[in-house]
Amino acid sequence: MVLRMGHGHAHGHDVGADASTARIRRMGIAWLILVVFFALELTVGLVIDSLGLIADAGHMLTDVLGMTMGLVALTLARRGSNSASRTFGWHRAEVLTAIANAVLLLGVAVWILVEAIGRIGEEPDIPGGVMVAVATAGLVANIVVMMLIRADAKDSIAVRGAYLEVLADAVGSVGVLIAGVLLMIFGWAWVDIVVGVAISVWVVPRAVKLAGQSLRILTQASPSSVDIPALEADLAALPGVVDVHDLHVWTLTTGMDVATVHITCNGSGSVMLDKSRTVLAGYGLAHATVQVEPAAEGKLCKDELTW
Repeated sequence: MVLRMGHGHAHGHDVGADASTARIRRMGIAWLILVVFFALELTVGLVIDSLGLIADAGHMLTDVLGMTMGLVALTLARRGSNSASRTFGWHRAEVLTAIANAVLLLGVAVWILVEAIGRIGEEPDIPGGVMVAVATAGLVANIVVMMLIRADAKDSIAVRGAYLEVLADAVGSVGVLIAGVLLMIFGWAWVDIVVGVAISVWVVPRAVKLAGQSLRILTQASPSSVDIPALEADLAALPGVVDVHDLHVWTLTTGMDVATVHITCNGSGSVMLDKSRTVLAGYGLAHATVQVEPAAEGKLCKDELTW
């Protein structure tokens, strides 16, 4: 393939794609809060034999592990693409982290469901007051953590996974709180089992959604936010364009959409590069590689491709 017209590279740095020091610091504080409360909730849950507290602690464990992996992923991403063997750096580590988080959530949910089935018919003596106290503390801890990382969840799929886990745990804390109040007032021990099951069932669809988003990125599906046919039509409508082929758009990680395209044209290649960059930028594709080909060579390039 002759590349006489050259390649145009439009490079942009999306702020949300870079793991900032401030983001990592906030996640570190959130991680410490979760670790402390996880130890407290699990200990109390085991001592009083509360499935609700144990279930909530299980989700808290996924919070801790998810936050740990998120911190590792973001730290690796900061290293950039400074290796000849990793030209995209470690940005995909965030996506792998999100999948691991989803698997952890599903695993804990299944375990709680199995444990709940085994407890049907039992009437454990669970102190409602202790449940209320621990659940209240847990709810406060989760709210603080959510406030710390909420803004970052929009820009990083790794942080988003951790945020969803903390959100699920906050809902779990509310459930345990309600169960504790019912235990104190009516002595209904069965509500502890119901809350444990409810927590597990509530989190499953969210875990599946997170896994689906991550798998789309890993399989290099085009971003749902980019209308590929419309983009191709807009490029083809540029004055002087003869053909548009090999248009590929994918996501490296959250906030980092990448595109490559071959454009066959008549006229100035540099002018075409500028125009195509403008079109691509309009679709949020600041990092794009455009190969401009003379009309005489475009068909040859297209015919050489076998995939």
